[in-house]
Amino acid sequence: MYEWQKQIQMIVDEIDKCIRNYEDEALTLGDLARCLGYSEFYTTRKFKEISGMQFRDYLRHRKLAFALKEVRDSKKSILEIAVAYGFSSHEAFTRAFKGMYGVTPSEYRKQPRLLVLRTKINPFDRYFFGLGEIGMMKSTDDVKIYFVTIPAHKFLHIKNYESNGYWDFWQKQSVIPGQDCETICGLLDSMRGKLDDDGGSEVNSGSGQIMAYMNDPQGRLCDWGIPRTECYGARLPADYSGEVPPQMLLADVPEAEYLVFEHGPFDYEQEKRSVEETVEKAMADFDFSGTGYCYDTTPGRLIYFYFNPERFWKYIRPVRKQD
Repeated sequence: MYEWQKQIQMIVDEIDKCIRNYEDEALTLGDLARCLGYSEFYTTRKFKEISGMQFRDYLRHRKLAFALKEVRDSKKSILEIAVAYGFSSHEAFTRAFKGMYGVTPSEYRKQPRLLVLRTKINPFDRYFFGLGEIGMMKSTDDVKIYFVTIPAHKFLHIKNYESNGYWDFWQKQSVIPGQDCETICGLLDSMRGKLDDDGGSEVNSGSGQIMAYMNDPQGRLCDWGIPRTECYGARLPADYSGEVPPQMLLADVPEAEYLVFEHGPFDYEQEKRSVEETVEKAMADFDFSGTGYCYDTTPGRLIYFYFNPERFWKYIRPVRKQD
């Protein structure tokens, strides 16, 4: 089963790469099945078994998710976008778009709103399966430590008082109506103006979606001995006045100083645990002597966690001047 999880992940990665590069001709089940060395029938069955979706449905949903952002953000005509994403006509694209989102592309362009997009599925994760690292590769990059001042902004989020870690967070959220990973990440993916959005379409990987830890007396103790509540959401401009989904919270975050612990790019399968331990140790060992600062553990303050193997592993922790 683990091997097939990896194979399906290869298909999912290839789908996103081809959609992003407008290489629609490469997105046939036959070609993808041949790359894996299996029949179309067997590949289709395993894709449905592991992902919970038919291959053709997943492909259509992802194409429409990419297309929606171009409808919203680009000046291309609807027909140009339709053709770029493999639709035979303006009408065919409009039917598919309205069938998925309940609104036509033209209507959405005039008045964008939050919709649940099909985010990229990630069926294989060595750590989720308890497999840990492979190989002997160890990161040689040091952890950069520096102070920053972050301007006032808003944080749109959900939170869980009892979860412990990313996977546990989403497992607990999955039983709360409207707060499961697919719904929340899909809503955030359709949101324009996220401060950390660099155009990515993967969860917590350039799409402006981040984990955070809120200092909270009601929360559980973290490894640092601070009561905290785990959150997931997106940072928004301080003047954001747009839609707030009813199942999410919007917090005002004042301008403040933070201490950043940042590790550079790393190999997720081979180094994730090592990098995590390295950064955790850097935070535990940091000496504030001579800086005039200490960690700010005031209730409500947020610790942001950025995770993107191609760029960094980064904690941004609030600090205050010592009395």
